[in-house]
Amino acid sequence: MSRYAAMFPDKVFSFKVRERLSDFILAAFQRSPNIIAVLKKPITDRLGEAHDNLAKTELALHLCWAIGEHGAGGVGHKDVARELFENLELLLYENLATSRLGLSQEPGSDSMGASSRKSSQARLLCFVVTAIAKLATCHSELLPRARVSLGKVARSRTSDRRVWQRACDYLGLMNEPAICLSVLGPSTAQGNGPGIVNWSEGGTKMVAHVPFYLLAQQKGPPSHNFSFADLLPTE
Repeated sequence: MSRYAAMFPDKVFSFKVRERLSDFILAAFQRSPNIIAVLKKPITDRLGEAHDNLAKTELALHLCWAIGEHGAGGVGHKDVARELFENLELLLYENLATSRLGLSQEPGSDSMGASSRKSSQARLLCFVVTAIAKLATCHSELLPRARVSLGKVARSRTSDRRVWQRACDYLGLMNEPAICLSVLGPSTAQGNGPGIVNWSEGGTKMVAHVPFYLLAQQKGPPSHNFSFADLLPTE
């Protein structure tokens, strides 16, 4: 980051360069998720620097998304997933122990107020919590540790409301494995397991607003012209 800052001193142009680099990194992970396992060491190093400055915080945010979205490289990389999960846990616990991220001030960034730092913390922690939940969904052996981590966030009184709400939502999803797998499962999952929905086929599938299994108690084939009175019996 310091090298790019020296190469591109203009802040606006430097921001655009970082934005393009982030897009390239995410596209590379999308094309070849196994790269996450290959780059495990530099990824963990960047996660450890998430609190140094805003640019590194933004990079860590993108890396958290990639780790969760692609299951740390896939179901075949369990050791890598465990190590990255431990780094996400550490990042989460460090921030739960303090009321803010503890971002060090960059030269010229003194105008950034406490509200901006708090917003950056909440944004990063939302991605960390999501990555933990998605990683545990892909690698079921991490589910107990994920429940403990998210439970600590849910019980924390100092965490941001948005982070707290997200942790509670994911804890609720984990009680429904099929739904959890469909919502939080990796986008690169192979095959269709229970609860997996292939959203790319949505344009060719018929979708009913009211599922027909609700009409199972009625005799004969379900009528296509039904109303809610057919579903909710009146006394």
